[in-house]
Amino acid sequence: MSEIYDIGYRHYDGPRLGRGYATRALALHSLRGVFGLGRPARSKIMPFSLATIMLIPAIVNIALMALIQRSEIAYSAYAVIMQAVVAVFLAAQAPTVVAPDLRYRVLPLYLSRPVAIVEYVGAKVAAMTASLFLLVAVPLTLMYAGELVIDLPGPPATGEYAGAMTMTLVLALLLSSFGLALASFTPRRGLGVASVITVYLLSFAAVPVVYGTLASTGNEAQAAWAWLMNPFWLVDSVQSWVFGTPPHSIEGDYPNGPASAVILVVLICVGLGALALRYRKAASR
Repeated sequence: MSEIYDIGYRHYDGPRLGRGYATRALALHSLRGVFGLGRPARSKIMPFSLATIMLIPAIVNIALMALIQRSEIAYSAYAVIMQAVVAVFLAAQAPTVVAPDLRYRVLPLYLSRPVAIVEYVGAKVAAMTASLFLLVAVPLTLMYAGELVIDLPGPPATGEYAGAMTMTLVLALLLSSFGLALASFTPRRGLGVASVITVYLLSFAAVPVVYGTLASTGNEAQAAWAWLMNPFWLVDSVQSWVFGTPPHSIEGDYPNGPASAVILVVLICVGLGALALRYRKAASR
């Protein structure tokens, strides 16, 4: 025998926090997902293992500061030196930000609330950018704190540290826009990981080949442009131009600084645009 219960459905009369609050909540939820917070323990192994690896050179450098009274790793070089770890972190975690919503087809549910494609994409990019920024900024800050505590001869390298932190944020935005765009083209996490790491490896491997080919023909000026094929050296090129830090490419030269900055801005816009178009198409299904 069935019964009917009056459970008192009523309209919601409480405060409506709006699109800004919804976007921030989505960004925070995505950021927690990058580090596996609120998920099973196995989801935390990869991000926290890579974060620990990122700290090791900083800790070793602090020990060297105490022993030989000088720093062996420049703040401006840290991201370039550790680019393989950063790339693996991006490849491993970018699919966790975008793949589940595509795989379970919940994007229309998000967009049924007061959240548009722009806010949704912005929240995802902000979460990935913040995670990559923390990945590099924490060891940089640890090194800077070590330099202040050990009190090395001469003034502290505050300017270089501030410049490195600024360019770390720019690098994180560049990597996030392209990494998420690549990962969003498939709802399968494994394929997303493979696509991101493949593009990075191609950009890394192509640089010495193109540079060596052009340099061997005497086109040294054109060969320098090859470094801009890799996002880490591209950002380092802009950093060298804006803050006057030494270049950290293998050959030690970069092309025109303003041109590098223009390329950087264009690539960020292309990545964000591709991600927005991908989600616009997914939402229309």
